[in-house]
Amino acid sequence: MATRIRPSSKRCAVIGGSGFLGRHLVERLLERGYAVAVFDIRQTYELPGVTFHLGDLCDTQALLPALKDTPLVFHCASPAPASDDRALFQRVNVQGTRTVIQACTQLGVQKLVLTSSASVVFEGTDIKDGSEDLPYAKKPMDYYTETKIQQEKLVPILVDTARRGKMKFIIGDGTNLVDFTFVENVVHGHILAAEHLRPESPLCGKPYHITNDEPIRFWDFMSEVLVGLGYAAPRYHLPYMLVYGLALLLWVVALVLGPLVSFKPTFTPMRVALAGTHHYYSCERAKRDMGYRPPVGLTEAIARTVASYPHLRHGAA
Repeated sequence: MATRIRPSSKRCAVIGGSGFLGRHLVERLLERGYAVAVFDIRQTYELPGVTFHLGDLCDTQALLPALKDTPLVFHCASPAPASDDRALFQRVNVQGTRTVIQACTQLGVQKLVLTSSASVVFEGTDIKDGSEDLPYAKKPMDYYTETKIQQEKLVPILVDTARRGKMKFIIGDGTNLVDFTFVENVVHGHILAAEHLRPESPLCGKPYHITNDEPIRFWDFMSEVLVGLGYAAPRYHLPYMLVYGLALLLWVVALVLGPLVSFKPTFTPMRVALAGTHHYYSCERAKRDMGYRPPVGLTEAIARTVASYPHLRHGAA
């Protein structure tokens, strides 16, 4: 049972608080003395100081009780990255966010912090030290815009491939730099944004990149993860354009045969692009405006990530 909230407590709501990022955010907010209301389609845990409200994100009447008397709202709800349901993404990411804004306005919520994705500016070509002023992608590569989650989802896919002895190839020349951001650093950025957000603040209405501030070669990162789990690192190179072309062809075949056969290629054009191009971003604006510094360095982040996946280790049942 949730603990009783004292009137003097700091209060906030986390929409999507049952998800991976959402739960980490909730736990850190509790550590900082907040009483937290979670709104989600499901409840996956219980914690003292947290009240759960279940419902449809697009249902204003279901959402209002979770946000009532709450000056601060974090919105980090999003469909699962494996989904390819265009209507679902439209409903949750667009209609749902519109509902959140309307509810916040109706209740007089003072602060709203929205979790977005660097992929909104990514079109499959190199981005080096990208700023928040980059224009939106004119041709988005897929429905799901959480690039970081897409990258993290590649890890289990690569581990499964390594288990079958097929993780031997590097897409491209292997020199492309990317950002991998540890979840605790993302949470830290969210809380800094909330606590620096006030009238006349430079944060109002602006996007901010939250990164580990340590761009790394994509295949070096993957190799460190795989070696840490007891697998061999990939060694052989495949031309990027060849692999991208094959992925595009398979995507078209899957699209054509979709009504007849259940066929979903492992490596989509988006995933190949993520694996073979530069895409890393500057967090200088976050450093300047809210004093952001990543609390967990990349070396430690990789070690902690590997340690958290014992079931993926080589030889694990």
